[in-house]
Amino acid sequence: MDEKKITGKMNIVLCAISILVLVILLFPLFWTLITSLKTEKEIFQIPPTWYPHVLNTRSYAAQIETGDFNMFKSFFNSFMISSGAMLIAVVLAVPASYAIARYRFVGRKAMLLGFLVTQMLPVSVLLTPMFIMFRNMKMYNTWGAAILADATIGIPFSVLILKNYFASIPKALEEAAYIDGCTRMSAFLRILIPVAKPGVVVCAIFSFLYAWGDLAYGMTFILDQEKRPITAGIFNFMGQYGTKWSYLTAFAIVAIIPVTLIFIFMQKYIISGMTNGAVKG
Repeated sequence: MDEKKITGKMNIVLCAISILVLVILLFPLFWTLITSLKTEKEIFQIPPTWYPHVLNTRSYAAQIETGDFNMFKSFFNSFMISSGAMLIAVVLAVPASYAIARYRFVGRKAMLLGFLVTQMLPVSVLLTPMFIMFRNMKMYNTWGAAILADATIGIPFSVLILKNYFASIPKALEEAAYIDGCTRMSAFLRILIPVAKPGVVVCAIFSFLYAWGDLAYGMTFILDQEKRPITAGIFNFMGQYGTKWSYLTAFAIVAIIPVTLIFIFMQKYIISGMTNGAVKG
């Protein structure tokens, strides 16, 4: 089938539209960045300024000091919570998705429907039952509560993505492994998981990012400020008598740095994992 090439004026129009869309999407990030570098007085100046007339780096310097605004402590908390949630999601979702893709058993469709429904439930509906559960388990106000809560977000997504990935792998590949002397477990670990590596990496990345960006669970299940994730640290700058907008936006810029780096360096896995997993349902 012949492919139509875009040339001439149409190419120019599409490029202009792409640039316009890019500018619109990146404008909130640009405004957040310049706001973090302005003084509080300049932030509320009318008309607004498009760049900081007086460069204010105090909002960033405050984050490396001791106290409630300590950035490194918040980063460490978020990293531990996100890593724990990612590990649980991957360890549970990989074998579960393989079983759903390879076997036909009673309740299979109901299980898939259950995973879809959990993706649609708002967080506010889950907070109360989770609070009661973690309190009874003596896990309230610990990282463990936030880790388990965040894992419940990553597991359904990972199962739905990996199910299609394992279903797209030919059964002949697995049967050849059995002929060569592999057991079902060794074939799963040594053959299928390496083949499905892009999908597993995608699920790990998104499970990590879900937990990294979570606010509700971190705020609800962890009371001590020194244990809370970086997203909850934003509330440090919202006081009774006002909001420190330069500090808040600077904290937001720092918080998205890991997310940006992950997408920059892992985009190859993200693209291949998302597209290859859609080959077969």
